Amino acid sequence: MSIDPFERVQLGRASVDVSRLGLGVAALAGLFREVTDEEAAVALEHAWSAGIRYYDTAPYYGYGLGERRLGQMLEGRDHGGFTVSSKVGRLILPIAQIEADPSLEPDRPTVDIPGFDPREGYFKGTTDERPVFDFSYDGIMRSLEDSLQRTGLDRIDILWVHDPDAHWDQAISGAIPALVALREQGVVSAIGVGMNNAGVLTRFVREAELDAVMCAGRYTLLDQGALDDLFPACQERGTAVVAAGVMNSGLLANPHPDSKYDYAPAPPALLARALAMKDLCRRHGVPLRAAALQFVFGHPLVVSAVIGARKIPHVDDAIASLQRQIPAQLWDDLRSEGLLPEDVPTP
Repeated sequence: MSIDPFERVQLGRASVDVSRLGLGVAALAGLFREVTDEEAAVALEHAWSAGIRYYDTAPYYGYGLGERRLGQMLEGRDHGGFTVSSKVGRLILPIAQIEADPSLEPDRPTVDIPGFDPREGYFKGTTDERPVFDFSYDGIMRSLEDSLQRTGLDRIDILWVHDPDAHWDQAISGAIPALVALREQGVVSAIGVGMNNAGVLTRFVREAELDAVMCAGRYTLLDQGALDDLFPACQERGTAVVAAGVMNSGLLANPHPDSKYDYAPAPPALLARALAMKDLCRRHGVPLRAAALQFVFGHPLVVSAVIGARKIPHVDDAIASLQRQIPAQLWDDLRSEGLLPEDVPTP
């Protein structure tokens, strides 16, 4: 079977729709490697021309750069023809202000990657601004105002609470009530939480009135952890799922010894499994990337998959991957060779 990447479907019970294939702008905001304004503009314009109508961004992406670049591409276009999601939980402030105020909590990731500077963060080619965590009610309201200013849009359709892993108390008492108020006022059409921790996502689904979740990296060909508790909770609560990180930071796109998994060097066991999947897919004449992207749509809760792309060929490859016919036998063989659990749904 294949998937229509441009089909627009309702996001659960919310009054907004998304295309099956969404474009995330993290890569275009300089994730791991600098991307120029011109390169980003070309890729974004091509995605629009190709038919993609759902775009996901965040203040964190390029420390404001992702929102600015997306807004420039969408400028002058009828907002009724596209859907944008952004995120809350981080404010983007001048470095000098952050260093002068000890009450602020800078987001400085700690990862074991050679040459990685935590002061610079994951994004390259950025300005003199950096993120600080703020999941308070007022912080969410300020974040939305900042996002509207950076994008130049009249509204953000979907707002995700972004990576509240270590900030549960403030997020559930501040961020969630703020998003509920914005939804009730009609300022946003849908609210949710986006992160790669399925356990915390599950807790949010059970304790908050969410329209959807963005599940990053926990429902892929390599990792189906979301099936344990998150997806059953979403089913019970009527919460839709947007899948992100379906390539597990690139390991499923093109597995090789230098591949990353969850932004860090891929563990040898996972690399070996990805290479075995690639070999099996090759025997069926199917690129591993296509199988990885289509796999998530085997579960009825998944309404959209958001992919990252830096260049036109990356956008075209994602579209072609969803449109490619994949034989049912491939999924059967993945199960029979022990590369996919027997009870995991497939397209």
